Amino acid sequence: MERLLIRNVRVLDGSGAPWQWGELLVEGSTIKAMGKINDTEAQVFDGQGHYLVPGFVDLHTHADRGILQFPNAENYLRQGVTTLIGGNCGGSCYPIGQHRNEVEDKGLAIHYGLLVGHGSIRQSVMGMEMRHPTPQEQKTMEEALAVSLEEGALGLSLGLYYTPGSYAKTEEVVGLAKVVAKYKGFVSIHMRDESDYNIGLLQSIREAIEIGRQSGAAIQISHLKCLGRSVWGQATAALTLLDEARKEGIDVSFDQYPYLASGTSLTGALVPGWAQAGGNETMRQRLRDPESRSKIRREMAENMYRRGGAESLVVATFDPQPSFNGQHLGSIAQSLNLEPVDAALALLVQGPVQIVSFNMQEEDCETIMKHPLGMIGSDGSLVEFGKNVPHPRYYGTFPRVLSHYVAKGVIPFSEAIRRMTSAPAARLGLWDRGLLRPGLQADLLLLNEKEIQDLATFEKPHAYPTGIEWVMVAGKVALSHGELHETKAGRFVTR
Repeated sequence: MERLLIRNVRVLDGSGAPWQWGELLVEGSTIKAMGKINDTEAQVFDGQGHYLVPGFVDLHTHADRGILQFPNAENYLRQGVTTLIGGNCGGSCYPIGQHRNEVEDKGLAIHYGLLVGHGSIRQSVMGMEMRHPTPQEQKTMEEALAVSLEEGALGLSLGLYYTPGSYAKTEEVVGLAKVVAKYKGFVSIHMRDESDYNIGLLQSIREAIEIGRQSGAAIQISHLKCLGRSVWGQATAALTLLDEARKEGIDVSFDQYPYLASGTSLTGALVPGWAQAGGNETMRQRLRDPESRSKIRREMAENMYRRGGAESLVVATFDPQPSFNGQHLGSIAQSLNLEPVDAALALLVQGPVQIVSFNMQEEDCETIMKHPLGMIGSDGSLVEFGKNVPHPRYYGTFPRVLSHYVAKGVIPFSEAIRRMTSAPAARLGLWDRGLLRPGLQADLLLLNEKEIQDLATFEKPHAYPTGIEWVMVAGKVALSHGELHETKAGRFVTR
């Protein structure tokens, strides 16, 4: 079995402890030994004094949308991510077993796991109906969830803001969360409201905590933020609620991406949930009815204002007219000689629209990032280099934390690494990674701290970061000084 001795590195083991000079021996796919190692037969790799850290674990992505098309996951591998988790925000590939088989047949460059989406299960049982499930439908959903967990899902994701998840009452979700608790999984929650769309940010956090309280399941609040001026400044109050829940014994934590803009669909951002009930064709029928269209238009205008106006909504992907990509809705409306809300409707009737929405403030972002319950998650997807104008988090999330927020003194370097490695690995129940320890998986990353920098911007997002010198996945070198190696060492991961 091949052995690789890594010398001359500053070891940051992922625990949050300070670095120390050390050596590490890799044998096969695992870490064999650490410390001062005497092995004359192993191949020697000189780390040149850089940081050696565990591979990053991104527990919040939508990679399931593109993993079969982009099995090399290059925009994540080049950030240092070695484990990628899809299926968040209530929507996932489904059924899980079928998707798992397709992924394993394809072969992967990095490790990949999946949450099962509540919205996906609900839609398979109830369609897009805006109502409570019958007792039999609830039972069917709970049984389908159990099957998904048996097939390898790491937990359940909720999209209580998005349809059809927004149609679910708390008791429906608690019943499903109880199933997750039996399997020792966790529940990832895109909360019902991150702003003041309906019940408000703080009440949404209380609902997430209540789901954990009643079900006994571990709770992960997705991409914690204060979205829109109406809730700016509520970060401290939000974190206080989480601290109080932890004191009560409720296992709740959160993840965050290091940007002041979110990314979503134009439908999700603007169109009221009631208008989406029944599916796209039913929504189009409502838009053709003058009375319904007037009500939809009025609520969309309110939602646009809530998100900062038309200039704060930038089109990322619009296949019917790619020339709109990178333009804000105000500019598009002007070119179409329409009011911004009517321009939004004009785009939506042609096809789906993905947007970047500028709606946060730096003070809240930093306050949230300082809290020890936080983890780093990109909320990104796998993309084709150079196509469309996606959110820069697809390319720069992890390097940005290290180059921007560590440099500003928001969190220490070693703590940032913990939030990217051992913390998310533990939340996922992946106890074989996230730390540098003998016997654990050899997912490793060599960082040049002097050159670590995210280069992706909102204007030019297709840019790989610098400072990621070398990436190892399960004992195989996947990236070395900018060059990809076709190892296919990644695996579909389960608890």
